[in-house]
Order: sequence, then C-alpha cells, then structure tokens
Amino acid sequence: MSSRRILFLGGSGVISTSCVHAAVAAGHDVTVLNRGRSPRTLPPEVRELVADVRDAEAVSAALAGAEFDVVADFLSFVPAHVQTALEVAGERAGQYIFISSASAYQKPPTRVPVTESTPLRNPFWQYSRDKIACEDLLIAAYRDRGLPVTIVRPSHTYDDTLLPTMAGWTDVARLRAGKPVVVHGDGTTQWTLTHSDDFAVAFTGLLGNPAAIGEAFTLTGTHAPTWNQIYTWLADAAGVADPQLVHIASETIAAWDPDLGPGLLGDKAHSMVFDNAKVSALVPEFRTTIPFDEGARRILAWFESHPERQQIDERRDAMFDRMIAHARSAGA
Repeated sequence: MSSRRILFLGGSGVISTSCVHAAVAAGHDVTVLNRGRSPRTLPPEVRELVADVRDAEAVSAALAGAEFDVVADFLSFVPAHVQTALEVAGERAGQYIFISSASAYQKPPTRVPVTESTPLRNPFWQYSRDKIACEDLLIAAYRDRGLPVTIVRPSHTYDDTLLPTMAGWTDVARLRAGKPVVVHGDGTTQWTLTHSDDFAVAFTGLLGNPAAIGEAFTLTGTHAPTWNQIYTWLADAAGVADPQLVHIASETIAAWDPDLGPGLLGDKAHSMVFDNAKVSALVPEFRTTIPFDEGARRILAWFESHPERQQIDERRDAMFDRMIAHARSAGA
C-alpha cells in the first residue's frame, strides 16, 4: 500500500500508540494531535501537535489548514465530539475512521459469536449508547452525503501498562499478600482480550483501504479465555501459585460499587466471543499473537519497572474485604 498522510486524533493512548507505531512502520506520514500529557513515547518520525481536541479553534490553528488522506479519531465519545472532529479535519479527509466499541453490541447477546450484523443495543451502559449514537450520526452522513467513514469496534484492548481486572494493581497486591480476589459471576464466562500490538496490525490494514469505506468492522482477535483463566494467569505472572478466587454475582458487585456496575452488567458479565472474518478478509495477516498468559507477564514486567504505578485503591481494597466477608457469611 502506498504511503498515506495520517492524522491521529489521540495517538498516545492504550490502543492508539501501537497503531501509530504500526502506521509509521508501514511507511505512512503520521501526525498526532492530542493534549501532550501521555507518558507513552512515539516514534521520532511522528509530527506531534498539542491542542485540546474539544477546542475547534485551537485544533484548526494547530493543523494550519493541513490536509490528510486519513483521520483516525480515537477521542470522540459522544456525537458532539464527532461533529467537532469532522469540522476540523475529518470532513475533508479521504477516510474518517471512528473508533467505536464492541460494547455497543446487543447485551446480553442472543447468539455468539458476535458479528457486525449483531444489533447495537446496550441498556446497561451509557458509554456504549453514546458510541451507538456516534455511529448513527456517521452512517447517516455516509448515506446522505457520502462521508468516507470507516467504523472500528474494539473490545477489551490492553497494552503492557493496563491490567484488565476490576481493581487493577490492587488485585495484584491482594494476590501477592495471600488475600482473596473478587471475580464476577462464576468466572466461567469467556472474555475476549486483545493486545494493542495485535489490534494495530488490522487497524493499519484499514488505513486508506477503499474496501473499508462505508463499513463497520469488529476488531478483537480470537483469544477468549474465561475470567478464571485471566485471574490465574495474572497470579502466575505475579508469582502466586495458588490464588484465592471468590466468585460474586455481577449484580451484587454493582450494588456494592455502582462505579463497576455499567461495565460489568453492560459488558464483562457476558460471554463475548467475536467473529473477525470481515476484517481478516481485508487484512489476512491479522491474528492473535499475544495471548493473555504472555500479556500478563508483559504487564507485570512493566509494573515492576514502574514502581510509582503500583498504587493500591484503599477504598476498593477495603470494600472487597467487606464484600468477601459478607459473601462467606451468607454462604456459611
């Protein structure tokens, strides 16, 4: 594929950093626009612009009229964000790629694997409903005026800095202290995890691809371990041979901690297995190469080299103690 001029709105986040690296490696001319606060490093070839993407005037000034073949929008979460992104850059590009979410798919799913034809409906999580609203706006623009949009739906995508469990590093600290950790449900639901380096392979194959215009793609990979496996692999990476997993219903966890509720009831509590055939047909080299047993080792290695990030959430840690004690007394 020939070199393209790519603008990343975002570009230094969990998913987008890997995509920027992959785009540069593929020979594209890459510009990244964000607020410049990420600790992640970008390739030296990248042109970095600093502006608040919500400030249309500041973004327009930073871009100074530059034109791009592709605008990849990792920073829009509600329709107003999309409208601003289109106004400042996306409308003029040859392709506008919107990063949606696989959490927008029907919950609970009536059938698996989930495909692009699975209805978009999530009554549990506002984040997902907002992404659906963004997609509705963009599909209408494609139909009405031919906006060259591509929609990408990642599920739980992580990099070496991100723990996938409810309490992050607090769960690791509990495991290492010999304390039990809370796992939602019975731990047997399947959950698709995608390392950002794998995601970036498929994403890069969609950049400037004419067959991707007007289309939506599930982009998740095929690695779907159970939550029991995820916690066990994380414990193994942390050097814990016999982790104590306490299973508590997602609805109960949501009652104890409403902040966890939408992401559990609207996503993680369900077995989410995806069909990636559509994106694989355009990007046949895309596959899962980093399963979570390896991903967990990478994450622990990163945290060991960044002790300042080993922060315990005291509130949630204490709440888990109370939750586990209550569950055990109720079952006695």
